[in-house]
Amino acid sequence: MDERFHALAEQLLLIERELRVLGMWSATPPTEEALASCEPFCVDTLAFEEWLQWIFLPRMKVILENDEALPAASGILVMAELVYRDRQPSARGLLESLGTFDRLICGGG
Repeated sequence: MDERFHALAEQLLLIERELRVLGMWSATPPTEEALASCEPFCVDTLAFEEWLQWIFLPRMKVILENDEALPAASGILVMAELVYRDRQPSARGLLESLGTFDRLICGGG
């Protein structure tokens, strides 16, 4: 098991918590068509927070639960900073959690 798994699992929980605190967590999933987008971050069919909730978090959970290889790189923070550039003060906790996730994936802490 990769030594980063525990810290990554903790970050995933923090990301979910931040989405909930910001009121960005949805009880209703997007359509199958929206989830099937081939575009990065499903930019053509989902809001970024929907992508985080319905694509990113579940995929990472499967990777961690099945002890699969982690991605070689992550650039989620850059995308989040673009999406939330007008809301950075209120989204600061989410951005920090995503930044920590990126650093852990890249081998840092």
